[in-house]
Parts: sequence; structure tokens; C-alpha cells
Amino acid sequence: MFIDTHCHLIYPGLIEQLDEVVVRAEDADVKRLVLVTAREEDYRQTMEVISKYQYIYGVLGVHPDHVDEPIDIDLLRELAMDPKVVGIGETGLDYYEEKNVSSDMRKLQQKMFREHISVARDLSLPIVVHTRDAAQDTQDILIDELNCGEFSGVMHCYTGSYELAKALLDRGFYFSASGILTFKNSDRVREVFSKIPLSNIVIETDAPYCTPVPYRGKINEPAYVVETAKMLAEVHGVSIEILEEQLMKNTKNLFPKMEIL
Repeated sequence: MFIDTHCHLIYPGLIEQLDEVVVRAEDADVKRLVLVTAREEDYRQTMEVISKYQYIYGVLGVHPDHVDEPIDIDLLRELAMDPKVVGIGETGLDYYEEKNVSSDMRKLQQKMFREHISVARDLSLPIVVHTRDAAQDTQDILIDELNCGEFSGVMHCYTGSYELAKALLDRGFYFSASGILTFKNSDRVREVFSKIPLSNIVIETDAPYCTPVPYRGKINEPAYVVETAKMLAEVHGVSIEILEEQLMKNTKNLFPKMEIL
């Protein structure tokens, strides 16, 4: 059994055919899905989906691109107490878009990142971290917050350096491989993942984004996470069966609220 630890199932292209998406995932032996939000307005629909489908779980939070929208941290805290909500996020820092470059926007992202971490720590939930063009600030905030009180987390769709990974590996963080691992020009990403212990890796699609080879050009969906698993097994020189067992163990450790047989 494989687990897609990060997908945006309520996005256009997936939500309209969600029943079929779930069936295709099951047919590919992808039996657990984690639906991650990007905006507060996603919460209601996400809660509806995870209540309808037994093996779809939720991670609630606000992506750094949207921290300038109204955010109710108390609502996040309340909803995250639901048994089907297994983490907080995705949150973090993204300095890539032009609107995110200003000093005020960066400060707002950093403030909301810390507020999400506080909720995760208080509820003993893992934090799901997005970082783009912000490696040093991401590391500084995570290490500072970890020094204030332990919490667990995952660097989602990780394409960063091994140096950043090493700093967080020492604190028990996980690193999620996406379809980017399969891209022809992703030698550096594969090299970084070859150095990260298998005990600290999970996999994801980030659907509908980051569609892996050989499905490039199509909308990504959970069934395709198997292609990332195949590449990861090759990178680490292990059988797909050994990898599958390790990934299930890792995912259970990362998301203890998730039901994994």
C-alpha cells in the first residue's frame, strides 16, 4: 500500500471527478490520501470530503501566498481537533512571487508561519512546511521554534539543499519526495534524496501539480505517486517492496492520527 501524503483534491480538475480519482488511486494500491489546504476558504469543503471518504485525511492551514487574506487562527485550532485532521499546513515561506518580495509580506509570512507552528505544537500535530526561495529564513524559524518546544513536521515537495535537510534531520523532520524526483533535469534533487535516510522520507503528488514521468502534460492525481516511489527505490537501491513497507512506517510516524493497517 502506498500513501499520497500531500494532494489538493478540491482543486479544479480533481474535485469534479473525485469518486473516479479515488477509485484510480485504489486500483494503483494508493490506499490513503492526505488532502492539504492552501486557503482558509478551503476548510469547509475539505472537512466535507474527509468526512465522506474513510481513507482521505486532512491537513489544514494557509499557504504563504495567501497570508494577506483574512485568517482565523482560532478556527484553525478548532477544526484541527477533528479526528480526521492529521496535521497543520501547508504553511511556511515563499519569496518567489513578486508580491511576496516586499518586507511587509515577508514579515507577515513569518508571523503566520510561527502561528501555525504554535497550533501544531499545542495540538501535538505535525507541521507541513512549504519553502521556496526562503531556505535560510525557513531554517532559522524552524530551529528557533524547535528550541522553544519540540514538534514534528515534514518538508513537503522538497527540492532544497542537503545542508538544510541535515539541519532538520537532526531534529527528526521528514522530507517528502514528489513527481519532481522523476524529472529529467532533477539530478540534484535525486542526489539530495539519496543522502536522506529512508527512515525520514515520505512521498506525495502535490496534485494537481508536479505530474511525474511518464504522465507529464496530464493533471496529476494520487494514483501517480507510485511513479515517484519507483524512482525513490532506484535512488536508494532498494526493492519497491522494501520501500513500500518503510514508507508506510514513516507516514504512520509522521501522522499518528492516520489509520494505517
